[in-house]
Amino acid sequence: MADREDNRTSNTLPKRQKAVALQQNVSSADRPHITAVGHGHQAEKILQLAFDNNIKVREDEDLVNILANFNEGSLIPVEAIMAVSEILYYVYQANQHGPQPIKPPTE
Repeated sequence: MADREDNRTSNTLPKRQKAVALQQNVSSADRPHITAVGHGHQAEKILQLAFDNNIKVREDEDLVNILANFNEGSLIPVEAIMAVSEILYYVYQANQHGPQPIKPPTE
């Protein structure tokens, strides 16, 4: 691999891309579940499908490394619920769906 700026070669390989797709039924109290897991070319397909369908995408390397170890159809593990909840909140707000921000009381 050549470095574009000064043509030095690198001994490190690029990281293999990962993608995980999640789904949650907004009207249900169930945990979100994993609908797709992909590495490399499959991850690129998952991302392209999301972009083509105007689905919000969020990058979180730590979270994808955890979730990529689970099978499609798996419920989100308890250890990842807080991170996934924050991401879903971001997505719902971006789409103007789901819970609205809580405003502080006025005096």
